Amino acid sequence: MRVLLAQPRGFCAGVERAIEIVERALAKHGAPVYVRHEIVHNRHVVEDLRAKGAVFVDELDQVPDGAIAIFSAHGVARSVETEAERRGLAAIDATCPLVKKVHFEGQRYAAQGREVVLIGHPGHPEVVGTLGQIPGTVHLVRNPADVAALRVAESARLAYVSQTTLSVDETRETAQALQARFPTIVGPDTKDICYATQNRQTAVRALARAADAVIVVGAANSSNSTRLRELAAEYVPAYLLEDPRDLDWAWLDGVATLGVTAGASAPERLVDDLLAALAARGPVDLVSLPGVEEAVRFRLPAEVA
Repeated sequence: MRVLLAQPRGFCAGVERAIEIVERALAKHGAPVYVRHEIVHNRHVVEDLRAKGAVFVDELDQVPDGAIAIFSAHGVARSVETEAERRGLAAIDATCPLVKKVHFEGQRYAAQGREVVLIGHPGHPEVVGTLGQIPGTVHLVRNPADVAALRVAESARLAYVSQTTLSVDETRETAQALQARFPTIVGPDTKDICYATQNRQTAVRALARAADAVIVVGAANSSNSTRLRELAAEYVPAYLLEDPRDLDWAWLDGVATLGVTAGASAPERLVDDLLAALAARGPVDLVSLPGVEEAVRFRLPAEVA
């Protein structure tokens, strides 16, 4: 079988930063440190950190007074930060800086007296956090149909921001619907969507055009991973695989060229495990496709720097 590897794939700078924050907090303070929600959406990452002494909780009321509390890469509402301050928790914010950028943009628009429209998926942790970071009225829309049903107080005083892990096309379509209905709305260009999201989506399109099928290594609750699978599926059969041990060999029936990529929260070792499983079945001709070489690194917070 010929196997094509997308470039880039796997961990982005925000994920690497979040994982390093937990590891450094453990090294500095010892176990346990408490992490609110999954630090990133991948159970293999979570299990690795749990084995090192991280304790994952749903809410801060599960964190003992005075303990280390780390906020996940997806960000949290201001009310969570306030609760941590009230309880005297030693909070460390692992929110991705690009998610923080969305928070700041939304806060700036709100300070201008604008109602803010957030393009995103209801219930996603990033969306929940962003909604809780922007004061005033914030409307959540998923698609152009939601835009058509939107009711606002003053159409001339609107702005929009977007969840960072949506597909670029999905965001563009909804943003265009907003601009068509509310011509004076202001907001970022779609190029302001997370660089890692854009790069991986561009790479998976190129991958799918050259393959008979595509496997995306990533978790079902990872928004960026599910978007990669959806984009690949526009061209060829595409599958989301959280654990290479669960590979369904029927996916590969009749497949001469397989494309492989990984979501931004998936460790490269999972890709290696998949390639090993394929090689155990027969010869593999491995080809890395050309693509963007990412050199982005984000500064660590002072608490663990």
